[in-house]
Formats: sequence, C-alpha cells, structure tokens
Amino acid sequence: MTRQQQTRTDVPEIQDIPSIIRPYGDTTGDAMVQTSFTLPVPAGKRAELAALALARQMGLDPASVVHVKPMGPDFTFFIVYGKVNHLIDYAGIEVPEGREYPLLPAKEIELAIRTVLNRRLVVVGACIGTDAHTVGIDAILNVKGFAGEKGLEYHREIQVVNMGAQVTVEELVARAKADNADAVLVSQVVTQKNAHIHNTKQMAAAFHDAYPTAVGPGMGRPLLIVGGPRFDTVTEDELGVDRIFGKGTTPGEVASYLVHALLPSWTPEESA
Repeated sequence: MTRQQQTRTDVPEIQDIPSIIRPYGDTTGDAMVQTSFTLPVPAGKRAELAALALARQMGLDPASVVHVKPMGPDFTFFIVYGKVNHLIDYAGIEVPEGREYPLLPAKEIELAIRTVLNRRLVVVGACIGTDAHTVGIDAILNVKGFAGEKGLEYHREIQVVNMGAQVTVEELVARAKADNADAVLVSQVVTQKNAHIHNTKQMAAAFHDAYPTAVGPGMGRPLLIVGGPRFDTVTEDELGVDRIFGKGTTPGEVASYLVHALLPSWTPEESA
C-alpha cells in the first residue's frame, strides 16, 4: 500500500463526514451528553431537583441525575445525562493554520545559534507564583526531554537555567537580567481562579517595565514564552507574552521557535 493510500485510509476526508453533526451517546445522532458539576448545597432530594433545574437551563432536556456524591456536609457532586438540541456545523469549522516556522533538527538549531549569535543562547525557565508543578518545564528544559525528544539542555549552544517551582516574578526578572537571558520560559499548570492568567500577566508586565527596549538578542527584553494546558481561552496579546504553548508541546517545537523568533536572519540554506 502506498503512503498516499495509507493517508486516505487512516484519516477520513472531510467530505466523508456529515456536515451537520450531533453528540453521540447510545446511538449515532441521539444528541446525548454527560456533564458534571458541584452545587454548594447538602445532598438530598432538593439538591437533585436543583441539579435537574440547572441541567434544563443548560439546554439538556430531558435530563437525568445519574450520580450523586456528598462533598462534605455543604456540597454535592452530580453527574447528569441528557439530550441537547444543538447542532454542529462540522464543515464550517475553521481549523487554525499550522505553526509558522519549520521544525528544525538539532544540528540546524546548533548551527543557527553558532552562526548568528556566536555565543550560547541563554534560556531561563521557571514555574511562577504558588505553582509547584515542574513536570512541564522540566520536560522542555531537562536533557531527558519529552515524547522521545531531548530537552533544551541537550543543545550545546543553549545555556539553560531552570529555577524550578514557586519562583516569584521579582526573582525571575532578577535572574533573567543577571544571566542576560535571551528567552524566558514560564510554565503554569494550576488554574484555580485563573491563577495561571493572573500570574502570567503579572510576569509579562514586570518584564515590560524592566526592559524598555524591544525584544531581541543583545537588544533588550528577553522573549517571553508561557506554557500550560489551559491557555486556550486567551491570546498572546492579552497576556503580554510573545508565545503560548499548549499541552503536548515538545522540546523540538520550542527550540525551533527560539531560532525562528530570535534569529530571523538565519535560514536553513546557510547549513549547505
């Protein structure tokens, strides 16, 4: 079987999928969905009726409470199953374009930094605020990497400073200045009360205040990159950063972006 035939077999073409679709529950097109939530009331019959009332306001009709669990004396967790009347225009959904930069092999990343900078590219990374989840930042920075790719520490031409968890914004700015950072990578996993958004905005504002000149190697402010699983509701402009990376990002994507953003004068042809 040819590569082209495999692609047609493994990935359905858009024309093979109905244009208008509904959720799938028990049978195709039955529009059944399942949702969960917690109400600030004690468990009981009144609480279940309140859950059903909320479900109907959410557009589930008919709806059934299929699971109830007290969460202490004053809260109750519910799972509700019901039918929605909404339709999805699948064919009309616009898919964002792919990345605007190529994924580069490690050798080209090394060559680009060595050719343009003639020094090591400095990256400072941290989890800021009260966030103590270092798995994400470690996956990008540490040599062990993620998804079969080595982290940024693997690159001889990249100097990595991993500050770890619960770093204050003031500490991050001071370290970036002390090490003449070209890029700052911040990981945010904790999302309660939108802590990840508030922390990132605070961090970005501090860097913009501390560096009055434009971003660029030796020119001023370091490139500001933030990553985490719950940044899909905001844009870079809203946060004041240069790039947002979501879940599943690999070290190679980040390294390639650093070359794209910080070394725009370099092109892969230079490696010839």
